[in-house]
Amino acid sequence: MLFFLKLGGSLITEKSSPHTPRIETLERLALEISTALKNQPELALVIGHGSGSFGHVAAYKYQTRMGVQTGEQWHGFAEVWQEARALNQIVVEIFSRAGLPVIAFPPSACASADKGQLIDWNPRLIQFALQANLVPLINGDVAFDQSWGGTILSTEDLFFHLAPALDARCILLAGIEAGVWEDFPVCSRLIPKITLSNYKQIANSLGGSTAVDVTGGMIQKVNNMLSLTSKLPDLKALIFSGEEPGLVYQALNGSQPGTLICNENI
Repeated sequence: MLFFLKLGGSLITEKSSPHTPRIETLERLALEISTALKNQPELALVIGHGSGSFGHVAAYKYQTRMGVQTGEQWHGFAEVWQEARALNQIVVEIFSRAGLPVIAFPPSACASADKGQLIDWNPRLIQFALQANLVPLINGDVAFDQSWGGTILSTEDLFFHLAPALDARCILLAGIEAGVWEDFPVCSRLIPKITLSNYKQIANSLGGSTAVDVTGGMIQKVNNMLSLTSKLPDLKALIFSGEEPGLVYQALNGSQPGTLICNENI
């Protein structure tokens, strides 16, 4: 059974402090993931992570998500790539020390977009990695765009494209929020389940992000996952907190913390 797990940028970095990874959090998450895989030989996993205080600051400065045309913007494109690459290397090193056989698949090297939408990424190499019992690692990254020159693809964009091709059964989005709040930013009432039938009732309460986030925040996460689960009826998505020790491990073992996004019949 294939799970996708995203570790949000706000979870693995100090998102309001540029270039600041949360090393202890990453080490704990690596241990939880490694333990889950050891205890469940049938579990296959693709891990993705956000850019947090690395890529988002430069991306906001140059508005890279909206297109790249001028010389200054192309220098910004390269700067965003460097920041994303730097964080990805930190994740690779920490996860490798925990015994996770991760292998990175940076979208900037293998994916292309058009008008900000991912249009081409062959999943065969990721399939080969999974067949070899490796753990593919992807991340929010810049991508060349045939209409805009360049853009940024979020981890959710990547999951949206890869999930149907790889037959993912569950997408876990671990951030710092306990789930999707009915009353954001007060955050006192958690929404346990979102489907197409109740989405209109809760859409106005969805918040964005409390730090710099050029890829849409909570609204975009929910919309992407709802769209994907409507296309793949057996797929479930969970938005939950990775801040609480043990929750990532539990989610990989089938529990459903936070907010479940799914088809009406699940």
